[in-house]
Amino acid sequence: MSDAILKVRDLKRDYVTKGGLFTPPRVLHAVKGVSFDVERGSTLAVVGESGCGKSTLARMLTMIDAPTSGSIEIDGAPIDISAGKVTREMRQAVQIVFQNPYGSLNPRQKIGAVLEEPLLLNTSTPAAERRDLAMAMLEKVGLKPEHYGRYPHMFSGGQRQRVAIARAIMLKPKLLVLDEPVSALDLSVQAQILNLLADLQDEFNLTYVFISHDLSVVRYIADQVMVMYFGEAVEYGTRDAVFDNPQHDYTKTLFAATPRADVASIKARLAAKSAA
Repeated sequence: MSDAILKVRDLKRDYVTKGGLFTPPRVLHAVKGVSFDVERGSTLAVVGESGCGKSTLARMLTMIDAPTSGSIEIDGAPIDISAGKVTREMRQAVQIVFQNPYGSLNPRQKIGAVLEEPLLLNTSTPAAERRDLAMAMLEKVGLKPEHYGRYPHMFSGGQRQRVAIARAIMLKPKLLVLDEPVSALDLSVQAQILNLLADLQDEFNLTYVFISHDLSVVRYIADQVMVMYFGEAVEYGTRDAVFDNPQHDYTKTLFAATPRADVASIKARLAAKSAA
């Protein structure tokens, strides 16, 4: 029996560009009728080149943008952000981690306040308990208690991404959208963050939609893969099926043209170094 936490059907997003003095307005079809399911506790990787529509898809899944048409269901509940219909429960159900963690963290807030803020705004959790939960989450993502009182500029890029991930799961979301979460990091740090995401997924039974253009990262983390091209899903299937036997010409071209860093071997070297 299917246990899909996310169901997307015929999702479309159009943008109308302003016309000029002698040119009419133009309609840009950013996402064109995409449909897919994501099973609870699994990872769907959405891959494609810049401009393919994958980040627009992420914005619709996280209720930042409304779709032009189509439907989104999260754990059986339809999502409709038109006319102010988004409830607090809907917002809590989906969280996002962006590519640039520094841009998503308030430089004037200490990390403890960053982690406590979702609880402060969305729950009635007492202050002492909020602090305890934030401290526990720091440990979960590989940071230390002394980091609680520090500011974002005092951290490395990898540490800031750990903070962003910790904040995103403070409310125990049903779906976590990760928009290029490791693309700005060094390869060794990428492997550490990917390991962290895998560990958190196992512990909290998290469901991921992982947006990326890096095929080595996708192959490492994904259960299913969807390839987007000019707003369309041109390939969709299990990771092994898509990588071992791609069907669409664009997928074949993308795989052939993209250099692949061996994230799995980097992960193995890091594990050996930690064990030494």
